[in-house]
Amino acid sequence: MTQSSGDTQGTGRYAEVNGLHLYYETHGSDSPLILLHGGLGSGEMFGPVLPELAARHQVIAVDFQGHGRTADIDRPLDSALMADDIAALIDHLGLDQPAVVGYSLGGGVALRLAARYPGKVGRVVAASAYARSDAVYPEIRAQQGQVSAAAVEFMKDTPMYELYQRVAPRPEDFPRLLDKIGAAMAEDFDLTEEIRGLQVPTLIVAGDADMAPPSHFVEVFALLDGGLRDGGWMGEGRPKGGHALAILPGCTHYNLFTSPLFAATALAFLAEAQG
Repeated sequence: MTQSSGDTQGTGRYAEVNGLHLYYETHGSDSPLILLHGGLGSGEMFGPVLPELAARHQVIAVDFQGHGRTADIDRPLDSALMADDIAALIDHLGLDQPAVVGYSLGGGVALRLAARYPGKVGRVVAASAYARSDAVYPEIRAQQGQVSAAAVEFMKDTPMYELYQRVAPRPEDFPRLLDKIGAAMAEDFDLTEEIRGLQVPTLIVAGDADMAPPSHFVEVFALLDGGLRDGGWMGEGRPKGGHALAILPGCTHYNLFTSPLFAATALAFLAEAQG
């Protein structure tokens, strides 16, 4: 793997991609796995499961635009643009079809990456990512509509604010991040056709008490030809593209990304590529 010759910070480096000074950290060795965090987070949020992932893969944990140690630039927070950033990072690092594991915002970016750049990605795990903006519960959409710079005082007691103040290049940009992510969440989207056309083997993961009902993720699996027939003694009735579905017991949107079940399920799916 070719590493950037830019600044270093611990195990971290920066890559110049699409006008971004994009921060990423590498952990472990063996086959590459790009790890994509949720909104208002950073790669650090996977800390509890990172050792398990890094024991089997070279984990490349990215901080998206305006998140963690990656400073914001003058463009919207758009998951399609973030997918372009990850595609550019794959090229920058000279990776050969890495696995991509994403949670929430990162899961949506992973799905868009696989749809837009199928030749650049080996396998995808998309956790707590929705096919449509209207899939989440109405009360959650109402809460998302209140995210803006005006919520800074409310956010000051949260882990997201603490993390941003500790690692961001410009801690004073937190209100700007809230404005941008609020605007992004207010946008309606529908990834139905992109998901239906996915050529990259994809695992859809959700908690059994996630932001959307389990039935939504079953619908997403059906878009991938899953859950439509008996799988057969030899698995001949499973989805033709190698796709899979996992609903994790005891997990919510707020603890799934640190669950040992999440790590174990993702690793088992990725290991199928090496079997």
